[in-house]
Amino acid sequence: MVFLGFGKYARADKIYALEPLGEGERGHGRRTRVWIEGVPDPIVASRTERTILLDMGQGVAGVGSQLVDQAVDLAERLVEQTQAGRVDLGDLSRRARRLLEATARPDEANRLF
Repeated sequence: MVFLGFGKYARADKIYALEPLGEGERGHGRRTRVWIEGVPDPIVASRTERTILLDMGQGVAGVGSQLVDQAVDLAERLVEQTQAGRVDLGDLSRRARRLLEATARPDEANRLF
């Protein structure tokens, strides 16, 4: 099963197409159209196509790709919230900190000086 966001799941072997939404179609919780065998209309997922592919086992770069997706998601949220006039700096700060911690090299985390 692949998580598509907002409680939506699909069997990985039934997904046959992923279509990123265009500039005007994207918004909060809208990133990718997912075409599933046996379902006539696509499901709109809140996750990017690269993240869905990674969950399906199709990711080539693995963790690096996932970090890039998270960084892009963080940037998109910042732009959306800024345009809506409701920027939650606490939430953005926590997300950025988690992203930076995930990219820290192991030897840097244990060094004192």
